[in-house]
Amino acid sequence: MTRRLVLGGVEHTVEPGETVLEALERQGHRIPVSCRAGRCHSCLLRALHGHPGEQAQRGLRDTMRAAGYFLACQCRPDGDLTVGYPGADVSTSATISSIRWLSHRTLDVRLTPQGRFDYHPGQFVTLLRTDDLLARSYSLASLPSDGELRLHVRHHPDGAMSGWLAEQAAPGERLTVRGPYGDCFYLPGSPEQPLLLVGTGTGLAPLYGILRDALRHGHTGPIRLVHGAVDSRGLYLVDELAALAAAAPNLDYRRCVLRADRAEPAGAAHTADTPGMVADAHVGDLVEVVARLVPRPAGHRVFLCGDPETTHRLRRTLFLNGASNRDIHLDAFTPPAPRPGVTGV
Repeated sequence: MTRRLVLGGVEHTVEPGETVLEALERQGHRIPVSCRAGRCHSCLLRALHGHPGEQAQRGLRDTMRAAGYFLACQCRPDGDLTVGYPGADVSTSATISSIRWLSHRTLDVRLTPQGRFDYHPGQFVTLLRTDDLLARSYSLASLPSDGELRLHVRHHPDGAMSGWLAEQAAPGERLTVRGPYGDCFYLPGSPEQPLLLVGTGTGLAPLYGILRDALRHGHTGPIRLVHGAVDSRGLYLVDELAALAAAAPNLDYRRCVLRADRAEPAGAAHTADTPGMVADAHVGDLVEVVARLVPRPAGHRVFLCGDPETTHRLRRTLFLNGASNRDIHLDAFTPPAPRPGVTGV
């Protein structure tokens, strides 16, 4: 049955099987959108009259659900809806304070929010360019005490947002920050519990925030951080993390590369003797390396971030080896869905 949809006082229709996002796009509206899978929260709208349904509000905080917020890409309404755009309670303006390279493909982007911005390190936010509503989601590597939001952005040459940040954006540019979202963060309590943090690529961003937050709270249990990349060029923050490990006896920091920088026996560690190479990285499949490093993960609190295929394989392997599902926190990065005229991230 066709449903009535009102936005900005203008009446539209939602055809059977169509989402609110699809209906608005079909009728000429430009809605911020990235993943179209309900994970990035870019297409957030607010129900002013009518109910969007439980599926459309899955993953949102209780306060947001109570206020009527929902994900347009997940909403197939059972009745008529009157909707509006998000308010100031979930969005804030921010200014780019600095952009620098962390590796050959990873940017450190720092933003200064206008006013107070509360979050847990490891959560993610959605960035929106105010001129064209381009939206992308990135995890927070910073602590609130840092005074600025720190993001790790993987640069894709054809990426709309990452290309702009790498090649055109400059300090002083204004963006809209929406969020925070996600439940992949450290909570104080059980300070003696072992922590296992594993990430691929820029999946290090939330783990870097979670790690520093755990140390800030005086976590006493063993903490193991494993950062994986295709090769040594994808590893970054090596000096900072090595310094943290040197200062915290309970922190074990490991690096893993799928492909060695030069021919070496499978499973061996490689040693750097030229610029750009990283010493003592495990070589091989990250899932297999983690299974060897932590053969008995029962009792661990686990954080897995980055490539979806790898993080889901890690979760399955760790669960089968004894980790509890309730102790496994997953932040699988979802690439943007194709959209006419806009490519990449």
